Amino acid sequence: MPTAVIVDAVRSAFGRGKPGGALSGVHPVDLAAHVLRSLLERNALDSAQVDDVIMGTFGQVGEQSWNVGRHALLSAGFAETVPATTVDRQCGSSQQAAHFAAQGVIAGAYDIVIAAGVESMSRVPLGTSDAAGDPHSPGIRARYPEGLVHQGISAELIAAKWGFSRDTLDAFAAESHRRAAAAGAEGRFAGTIVPIEVTGADGGARLHSSDETVRPGTTVEALAGLKPAYYSEAMAARFPQIAWNITAGNASPLTDGASALLIMSEEKAGELGLTPRARFHAFAVVGDDPLFMLTGPIPATRKILQRTGLTIEDMDAYEVNEAFASVPLAWATEVGADPAKLNPWGGAIAIGHPLGASGARLMGNLLAYLEATGGRYGLQAVCEGGGMANATIIERL
Repeated sequence: MPTAVIVDAVRSAFGRGKPGGALSGVHPVDLAAHVLRSLLERNALDSAQVDDVIMGTFGQVGEQSWNVGRHALLSAGFAETVPATTVDRQCGSSQQAAHFAAQGVIAGAYDIVIAAGVESMSRVPLGTSDAAGDPHSPGIRARYPEGLVHQGISAELIAAKWGFSRDTLDAFAAESHRRAAAAGAEGRFAGTIVPIEVTGADGGARLHSSDETVRPGTTVEALAGLKPAYYSEAMAARFPQIAWNITAGNASPLTDGASALLIMSEEKAGELGLTPRARFHAFAVVGDDPLFMLTGPIPATRKILQRTGLTIEDMDAYEVNEAFASVPLAWATEVGADPAKLNPWGGAIAIGHPLGASGARLMGNLLAYLEATGGRYGLQAVCEGGGMANATIIERL
């Protein structure tokens, strides 16, 4: 059975996902094309050698519709013979793309495949697709008569269930910024970020090469001044247990970005003279309570550890997406994780969360961290809309 390996990982530096953000002037197709093209250039690959491109995207509407993966590879100058598909596993879309890519290699269906992700939240804002119609059908409403809720309410429910105070959430957020700022200053992201030319506020061209949402001076005291983001009288009446501690400061910001992973069989890498950096050790995907929605990384982690016979102590680092501070905090509590190994170079609260691109970003980060520290195993888990989660274990080679 072929072994699926990661040969390279790249991403754009992320930008604020609103008008005026560093990447807001870049069409998402061209943003994705930039990381695809960069993978080929860095590895001296002819695009015709690529068997498939699997692109993760959350908002598949407007500029991100019509199979954004196919448009991106054409924009990147790939051979027209290269196919692509676009997948939606919500916030874990590009992690799912990596699963499909690696599983295709293991099955013998692919020799070389690119798993990628893109999201322009400035140009395709959250809720754009909802404007086309209500996704909650009569059947869904019949099963959940009280109604499902926004992820922010789910994050509040998690904070209430696990008893996380506002200070605890804000301290986690401030630490995310501190770690990300330190990693950036040490050049930890330089090997993964591929700078992209953008138009600055003065109308001139410049290279965007660092994440726009990292705030090195973030403190718990400053975060304490922010108001709850999801409070309403109706929700307060429905969920009296909620203390309303989720704010813009302890949640991930709206973000633009793209990411990509070059995945192939270990045999093909050898034929091409490329060095495998890590192998895919195991995969898991689960469904979970759609009201709490963001707790999926907990059963996904338990499932993947049981499947492999490994323990949480065997992991040298874990990347658990910081959609909201309560999510990785609840995960760490339930699985007995070491806080020092959790998102050691900062997470989405600081770096940003371009929904479709986050999974591949996390994997690139995890790979770079294992290489920098000499670690062997890394675990990645991402919570996903609708109550799902993907988990992946990679092994550094």
